[in-house]
Amino acid sequence: MKKGAEKALDTHQEFISRLHEDRLIAAIKDPKSFDRFLETDIQSAFLLMGNISVIKRYVDLLKKNNRHVFLHLEKIPGISYDREGLRFIAKFVRPTGIVTTKSSLIQLAKNEGLLTIQRLFLIDSDALANGLKAVNEIEPDALEIMPGLIPEMIRKVKHETDVPIITGGLIQNAGHIEEALESGALAASTGRAWLWKKYAQKERMTADEKS
Repeated sequence: MKKGAEKALDTHQEFISRLHEDRLIAAIKDPKSFDRFLETDIQSAFLLMGNISVIKRYVDLLKKNNRHVFLHLEKIPGISYDREGLRFIAKFVRPTGIVTTKSSLIQLAKNEGLLTIQRLFLIDSDALANGLKAVNEIEPDALEIMPGLIPEMIRKVKHETDVPIITGGLIQNAGHIEEALESGALAASTGRAWLWKKYAQKERMTADEKS
């Protein structure tokens, strides 16, 4: 195994381990949320803000605070959706990985040593079938399915793929997160900052009770 592939595997295993600990990913959409995220103990974030001129500064700060950071490419203006765009992200910005709805970008990002999360919108049965086919062929590091409030669909997707499942979208409270996790999701993503601290504290209390 090449050195780059070994590093990517180690990062993947560490990321999955962190998700098992936190069961939550913060979706950061504005500077205020960015600051609030750094006040929590959550270890992973999706970055849905900034642009090509400032994104490296955000990524560097998150990494300095020992966080895994994934860029949602379609939410960051100025990044080209091609091999050179992914190469720029990997060599200059250097996040942990990317989140994208575009299957074509997953393999390009993997080739550059980035972790990959495929976002899939459950619009209808065709979208689900085509999405699962792509996921099982390309094998991203995780699959994010949206919206996150369809437990029976989370169970169905869990049955159809071994790729770790993250769920997000329309999550309003801690109960929604619990329902998603009980249905088979490894973690939930949410941009609701008040839930970050509340749920993280709940997870720590549960862990303390088990220890």
